Amino acid sequence: MSYRRSDLMEERMTRNRERIVHAARTLVSVGGFREAQVAAVAAEAGVSTGLIYRYFPSKTELFVEVLTVAIDAEIVILRGAAAAHTDARDQLGAAIEAFVRRALAGPALAYAFIAEPVDPEVDAERIRGRRRFGEVFRDILLAGIERKEFPAQDADVTAACIVGAFTEALVGPVAPILKEKTSGPALVESIRAVCLRAAGALDTR
Repeated sequence: MSYRRSDLMEERMTRNRERIVHAARTLVSVGGFREAQVAAVAAEAGVSTGLIYRYFPSKTELFVEVLTVAIDAEIVILRGAAAAHTDARDQLGAAIEAFVRRALAGPALAYAFIAEPVDPEVDAERIRGRRRFGEVFRDILLAGIERKEFPAQDADVTAACIVGAFTEALVGPVAPILKEKTSGPALVESIRAVCLRAAGALDTR
């Protein structure tokens, strides 16, 4: 007779996993991945280190999960920001603005997700995340091209360039060492305008 986990056990395992990931993200948001050591995550989550290793055999796998969950949430936010507008240019601008504002509001987390030195597996997940962000902008661009709101172009290439532009522009302002003194609102507007120009549109605001 095969053993089958009860619904209650499955729910408990899911809660434990979510608690661990949330604790790791909390620590990353304060001091980057370097602060999210397994012992610190266990203390933050109120669990043993052994329980963490039961769900995540390595710290790298935990960090990949933290990134994946965060990217999922950011994509929902970007699509929601875009959906609040009908014009593709406004949709593109709103999505970019949402990302940049959130990055500036949480610089340690943003730096960890964009540029902090990490293991190759974590960096590979960051690259996948950028591609997924690119898909959000590609969809906006394709709709805008179809409605003649953007000029004809390779939407995949433009979307990749837009993601590259705003992530690179954020590295200095969110880096814990550089701490560039760039005005938040001015930076948001500059990045928005550059990305709109990359898509062949002017910022009408």
